Amino acid sequence: MAPLIRTALNATARLVPGPAGRWAFHLFVRPLGRARLRPGEAALLAGARTDRLRVRGKEVVTYAWGDGRRPVLLVHGWSSRASRLGAFAEELLARGHSPVAFDAPGHGDSSGRASNIVEYREIIRELHARHGDFEAVVAHSFGVVAALFALRDGVCTSRFVGLGGVGSFDMVLEGFRAGLGLDDRVMRAMRAHVERRLVPDEPGVWERFGADHAPDELGAPVLLFHDEGDDMVPLAQARFLARAHGERARLVVTRGLGHRRILTDPDVVAAAVEFATAGSGTEPVVGTREGVGSTAS
Repeated sequence: MAPLIRTALNATARLVPGPAGRWAFHLFVRPLGRARLRPGEAALLAGARTDRLRVRGKEVVTYAWGDGRRPVLLVHGWSSRASRLGAFAEELLARGHSPVAFDAPGHGDSSGRASNIVEYREIIRELHARHGDFEAVVAHSFGVVAALFALRDGVCTSRFVGLGGVGSFDMVLEGFRAGLGLDDRVMRAMRAHVERRLVPDEPGVWERFGADHAPDELGAPVLLFHDEGDDMVPLAQARFLARAHGERARLVVTRGLGHRRILTDPDVVAAAVEFATAGSGTEPVVGTREGVGSTAS
């Protein structure tokens, strides 16, 4: 289908850029399939308090565990679901914290066929209003850039953990453009559609999508994990994030875990949760040097 889509969109953008931008956007925001529960994940979800909220006409399924004290937000990536962060939820529960998670629209058990970074922000805002300031936020892949967008816009956390994270929203756009072979006219038209229809009251929003925008607004220590062999998000994205957040950030590079196994590796989970749950009297794990993990595949 890609050659047909490329030809149609590139040709349409030359004649009527508006429809081309709208169609490109509808493709851009659709996940690559709906991730299914894996063995062992169903039991964790069955023990959660399940609720629902509505975002732009879509029903979003949310999950909460624990007694509500010391909430920690878990944010899944693109074409994923909340249950993929189950190892973190279990460890947080064991330490007396209250994990909170959600399936974005078009993901997991939520309705819809598509989502976007603005909807992620609206969901995170609503969960912040319900649960209060987060002790920590733990995010994976696209969830990293989406969570940081929300955290610079009124949502508060004491610590941030990113795993295999996207730092530059431009990388997401470029991957979409290159994957379909779209020309600059299509991308300009899609950007205009987003500015006109999705966020008409937010001038300059494209710059704010990037995780390097106004990093001081986060004001929390940052711990990043990224595998050197990640085939979905290059390690350069984690280095970009670490540089943006400076002295408050530390990057740990793992080996043999790729983009997905990093979410279930016991050493990564333990280190991430230790950092996320560190009390106010505990020295935070921060620094600008890059740590290299010895985790085996």
